[in-house]
Amino acid sequence: MAQQAPSEEKMVPVTILTGFLGSGKTTLLNRILKEDHGHRIAVIENEFGETGVDGEIIEKSEEQIVEMNNGCICCTVRGDLIRILGTLKEKRDNGALNFDRVVIETTGMADPGPVAQTFFTDEEIGNYYLLDSIITLVDAKHAPKQLDEFHEAQEQVGFADRILMSKTDLVSEEEAAMLSSRLKKMNPRAPIKKVHFGNAPIAEVLDIRGFNLNAILELDPEFLKNIDHEHHDEVESFVFRSEKPFDGQRLESFLSGMIQVYGPDLLRYKGILWMKGNPRRVVFQGVHMMMGGDMGKPWAKHEKKSSLLVFIGKKLPKDIFIAGLEECLAK
Repeated sequence: MAQQAPSEEKMVPVTILTGFLGSGKTTLLNRILKEDHGHRIAVIENEFGETGVDGEIIEKSEEQIVEMNNGCICCTVRGDLIRILGTLKEKRDNGALNFDRVVIETTGMADPGPVAQTFFTDEEIGNYYLLDSIITLVDAKHAPKQLDEFHEAQEQVGFADRILMSKTDLVSEEEAAMLSSRLKKMNPRAPIKKVHFGNAPIAEVLDIRGFNLNAILELDPEFLKNIDHEHHDEVESFVFRSEKPFDGQRLESFLSGMIQVYGPDLLRYKGILWMKGNPRRVVFQGVHMMMGGDMGKPWAKHEKKSSLLVFIGKKLPKDIFIAGLEECLAK
């Protein structure tokens, strides 16, 4: 018999911390470990040619640290991640470890997608841990070049629920604004915050519920306006809006078909949908080929109903998606 999923309150929240080499992940992590914030954090870190968490800090902190030294979490060590999360669960359940959340730091060259998918592919892990959010650090000084040269840097931006922009003191305000505009076009649903020396308030890193289906679909309405200084980034986003309801069956079969074909290139997609005949809004989201839907709150009597979907991916055929979605609207 399948286990019954526990309520969110009982689950252990997990934050995935990603960002390109040198963006300040370890600085931020060290600060989280040192700061007196009252959270007990188990850190899963993969040292892959990067400096690990400072040994001195580990000794002083009460957090339980699990370090993985045999490669990158999201490729060679993906099976290990499930095993380590399972071991942490076991030790926490029998009282050997005491922690109330997990932070996974990926290597600078990692695509966070497979790490996020771990929480949907393994039932035991998915029922115990709640994927809270993916936080991406972006180095303001080096990001423009990194985004041009490395698809991993672009994917990290595409997956983000929140973007923390570091080293803004090393660039002009104009350069920071240009980078911010570029990041918004790649991922319009992730708020961008500037951080100095990893100095982000804990509230901006933990308990964001960016993966929660009922979280607000945050879109920056300005992101489409500034199209100066065009970059042809591999990772792009587009938005579909409609004031007509969807036909549920048609939409489901269209999206299932598109995911079969374009799933590997779809990084994140999320939407609030008005479905014909449904008094509640439907909230849906997906990562690559995994898609899930949930009932949101009822439409209020005088509320103007509409649908809003955002797709973030690599070289997606926007025209095919939009034409197909138009076809799924109730006639």
